[in-house]
Amino acid sequence: MTIETSAPPSTASRSRTLPFGEFTEQFFLRTTGAPLTPGNGLRILKDSTENFPAWLEAIASARRKIYFENYIIGDDAVGEQFIGALADRARAGVRVRLLYDWLGTWASRKLWQPLIEAGGEVRCFNPPRLDSPFGWVSRDHRKSICVDGRVAFVMGLCVSQRWVGNPARGIEPWRDTGVELRGPGVAFVERAFAQVWEEIGSPIPEHELTRAGEIPHAGEVPLSVVASAPNTAGLYRLDQLIAAAARRTLWLSDAYFVGVSPYVQALRAAARDGVDVRLLVPGSSDIPVLARMGRAGYRPLLEAGVRIFEWNGRMMHAKTAVADCRWARVGSSNLNISSWLANFELDLAVEHEPFARQMEEMYLRDLERATEIVLNPRNRVRLSAPVPFVERRRRPRGSGSAGRAAASALRIGYTVGAALTNRRVLGPAEAGVTFIMGIVLLALVVLGVIWPRAVAVPVGVVAGWIGIALLVKARRLRRGEPGEADKDDSGPS
Repeated sequence: MTIETSAPPSTASRSRTLPFGEFTEQFFLRTTGAPLTPGNGLRILKDSTENFPAWLEAIASARRKIYFENYIIGDDAVGEQFIGALADRARAGVRVRLLYDWLGTWASRKLWQPLIEAGGEVRCFNPPRLDSPFGWVSRDHRKSICVDGRVAFVMGLCVSQRWVGNPARGIEPWRDTGVELRGPGVAFVERAFAQVWEEIGSPIPEHELTRAGEIPHAGEVPLSVVASAPNTAGLYRLDQLIAAAARRTLWLSDAYFVGVSPYVQALRAAARDGVDVRLLVPGSSDIPVLARMGRAGYRPLLEAGVRIFEWNGRMMHAKTAVADCRWARVGSSNLNISSWLANFELDLAVEHEPFARQMEEMYLRDLERATEIVLNPRNRVRLSAPVPFVERRRRPRGSGSAGRAAASALRIGYTVGAALTNRRVLGPAEAGVTFIMGIVLLALVVLGVIWPRAVAVPVGVVAGWIGIALLVKARRLRRGEPGEADKDDSGPS
């Protein structure tokens, strides 16, 4: 008996469509834990020039409640302006709740005093604790505003003078993207805020939260409010699946990209399969050394056909994605393991062609102010031309993104590991990192030989801190107190 077989179709000819249509809701729910919610209206807001006025207008219109959450609230003129606006509404009887992150926002009590005196509530997320030596790794990196259950904002912008710039001195604002949301999706942004609020203290009463069914439809946009929590990896799974499913285009912008191997392989596979994969990153980071470290991972992507662009203006801080002019994402998450696994993050995943088309058009306009990074004939990364402005002033304590420290450590780890194991070829851009780490390790050896206490004392302090933390946790467990892992970390219901 003869069995006829046909050759399997080539990778390029296989149908690779985004999982929209009848399976979309199941796709979002299983991947991120967030349902697809129809009936929303969205407006893209670019930079502080569009975002800040819209936020202030919504705050001024509040009649019942305001939920305000941001990683950085600057102890500067911009921070004071927003605290003043919130205090005005609190004095008018509006329930105002404000969340900020301890690591991102280092401000004096004077900044919050007007709001507290007006009757507003202010909570700080995750300050250092004796019983949690490494608890600081988990941050509240979300940026959102909810007003009266009728309008919400989800964005990458923080509340700081750096996003405004200084026109008098020729300093332009940071490039960033936010979204104004109206419709049933606002209820899920509210519940994402309530999730972190409960992590710190008493929860928001259920009757105060708006239900999705109580909010009238405001448009035709279906979306998913992806409220990522530590160790859930919902957005990471979504990013991986979108990279695998994209058929024609996948355009990404990110402030602190760190190419963890599985995601790099997903981007490489998409590019080799004919997908137009583009990555827009800062040319001049608020931490200059991080931009140099980021370039160390360019070559594997470039070799696979991924196009990389560096922003030629001041800091590029937007975190966006758009695929096949059908799917888009905007929010707080960076493409690094800190955002994917360690932080509380908030993003909108949108299935709507007109919205995705606007995102594509904005992306193309951004590329007009960017320099493409290419490989020269000797297969070396050709660095971009110098940018007009590099911020060299001393940065305020606690400023920047939550993923920077983790991103730097991971990049160094990957480079040093590759140098020791020869698991991949390193390029000239990685020579600096390898040299610096070699010098640092040799210096530690010399220091340990000449002055052993200089090495032993810090190691002893850290080991003692961990030991005390374990004893405290053991005592709590013996008493029957729940641990952090026992708390409900599910997303909005």
